[in-house]
Amino acid sequence: MLFSHQGETLDIFGLSLPLYGIMITLGLIAGLFVAIWLGKSRNLKSDDFITLALYVIPLAILGARTYFVIFSGVEFTFAEFFEIWNGGLAILGAVIGGALGVLLYSLIHKKSFFDLADVLAPALFIGQAIGRIGCYFAGCCYGYEIDNTNLHFFPIGFNADGVWHYATMFWESAWCLLGFFLLIAIFKKFKHTGVVISSYLILYGIGRAIIETFRGESLFLFETGLKISQLLAIIMIIIGIISLIIIYTRSRKQTSEKDNNS
Repeated sequence: MLFSHQGETLDIFGLSLPLYGIMITLGLIAGLFVAIWLGKSRNLKSDDFITLALYVIPLAILGARTYFVIFSGVEFTFAEFFEIWNGGLAILGAVIGGALGVLLYSLIHKKSFFDLADVLAPALFIGQAIGRIGCYFAGCCYGYEIDNTNLHFFPIGFNADGVWHYATMFWESAWCLLGFFLLIAIFKKFKHTGVVISSYLILYGIGRAIIETFRGESLFLFETGLKISQLLAIIMIIIGIISLIIIYTRSRKQTSEKDNNS
């Protein structure tokens, strides 16, 4: 399949459905099922996640669009801001917006934010793994052109209309899939609240920071020349590490206090 910025579509009963949108939808559905599955161990019901989606999805879309508009370097009119069908969504903006949705839901419905975050982190990873494939069909999020002909093979690169680019969208999809399985293992092994979401911040941050180095279509921090997603990925790593240190320190302290009182 050739690389095209116009995006590939799937024709069903006379309707042309963008494959990018289909992959995003499949990612959302997969994430919902994973969240419902894992939520049972945190006393969360399926209805909780259906209601939660009403908070998270709109704010995630708004966050993804706002992030893109702010850092794209392109001026948008008020009407153009809402024309998301023309492209222009950023996953890190969606993560930030979605996190605000989870926080809002937890405050209104009196749920533990970190319990929800631990359950949603693996769901987010599987959603990202599937959704990133959609970037290939949309013709976005690819890497720089590969000059070294020895690297003209998949999965290092992919041929786009006769030009080889780094296959960064596939790299991130594979990294998120690996992260999903790692978080499932962490979720089952470690019971301390906050460990899973902290691990997500570290794992995704590491992958995104490295992959962004090869990304050709990146958003920059205004005129600084710094890739905003790479900067935020590094911040995610730092926050995740600090969170794990705090969780571990509190756990050791509680264990010590129990031993002293027994």
